[in-house]
Amino acid sequence: MQKRIRLNSRLLPVLVLALLVLRLASPFAGWTVLLVGFGGAWLAGYLWARILSRSLRLTRQVRYGWAQVGDHLEERFILENNAFLPGLWVEVDDHTDMPGYLTSRATGIGALARVTWITQGQCTRRGMFTLGPTTLRTSDPLGLFTVEIHDPRRALLLVTPPVVPLPGIQVTAGGRSGEGRPRPEAPERTVSAAGTRPYTPGDSLRWIHWPTSARREQLFMRTFEGSPTSPWWILVDLDQACMAGEGQDSTEEHAVILAASLAARGLGLNRPGGLAANAQPLAWLPPREGEGQRWEILRSLAQLAPTDRSLPEMLVRLPPAFGRDSSLVLITANPDPAWVQHLLPLAWRGAVPTVLLLDPASFGGRGSAQGAAAHLHSAGIACTVIGRELLDTPQARPGQAGRWEWRVSPTGRAVAVRRPEDVEWRALS
Repeated sequence: MQKRIRLNSRLLPVLVLALLVLRLASPFAGWTVLLVGFGGAWLAGYLWARILSRSLRLTRQVRYGWAQVGDHLEERFILENNAFLPGLWVEVDDHTDMPGYLTSRATGIGALARVTWITQGQCTRRGMFTLGPTTLRTSDPLGLFTVEIHDPRRALLLVTPPVVPLPGIQVTAGGRSGEGRPRPEAPERTVSAAGTRPYTPGDSLRWIHWPTSARREQLFMRTFEGSPTSPWWILVDLDQACMAGEGQDSTEEHAVILAASLAARGLGLNRPGGLAANAQPLAWLPPREGEGQRWEILRSLAQLAPTDRSLPEMLVRLPPAFGRDSSLVLITANPDPAWVQHLLPLAWRGAVPTVLLLDPASFGGRGSAQGAAAHLHSAGIACTVIGRELLDTPQARPGQAGRWEWRVSPTGRAVAVRRPEDVEWRALS
């Protein structure tokens, strides 16, 4: 806690000094009265300010340490004065860096009193933000001295992107082909082999049944029983050159919301989920299962920002084994079909891509995603063109959801399980 008492004007000390000189030079009763009056006011103001600097205390309490875009942020401020002198005015200056969240205010507090108020704000932007520190300012009644009390206590607040249901988007499972539909007798690696079938382009070479292939003089693949459990790799492209729109109505935010929602859906279906992002900073989370992985993905997505690296550059630099026997969900707003040729080697090595193309034209940008979509369809890669209207839902708009979205169902639907009033307050540390 840093405390400082500052003299607002040097006029009074100069005046007191001048009166003292006059009193010594000319013993006039009037000089004595003025000297006692101004000197006493100066001393009283300093003592008042000093007492307040030692007696004022501010406590900030918050209900939780994370939120989603659209949630309400609520804080409780407790201002205490343990002195027998009142603070006629007290200014609370909040240094929180979350956009649009304003809690600074001016108030007053009596002697031996306590004042409590609650502030509310809307989480309108994803990211990692800091609540606090806080500075108190007050003064003596005459305004001769200003007291500053800097409270360095703070708390980190993670605002994650919203998770919304995406019923119209299908993800092609690893070891399968088509527009999100399983291919019959697909080779899977999770259970024992059940038979063989002819090789089709895009199949992993790991599952070739060599005795049957040699006997029939063509490639045959092993087939497996049971349902697939192939992981989902979510690849987010935030190339700055391809971004369109502003704020929440931008390809950047839509890409992040799509990634968060699909990750939640996959993990809800017990699929190991992984994240790779062409962004600043780079994100790389290998596929894992469980609630902990969902938190890690949401934490990474919350802090992503556009980069100057291009999508082809990112695809070329991916490890040779990236996405093998996995569902690869690529989210991009790049309308240039040239990058498709860099995605094909991943499919040849065993990844099964599903591409979500954000159409720049629907966000007010240049170019159309139809050209890239045509190239993807001709290559046999599942592709969905997405406009801004897909996420034009209350769950995806800040200030419209009006609830906490703490749990995600297996279908990808966000469900509120606790309200703000159900959570205890905790102080900033």
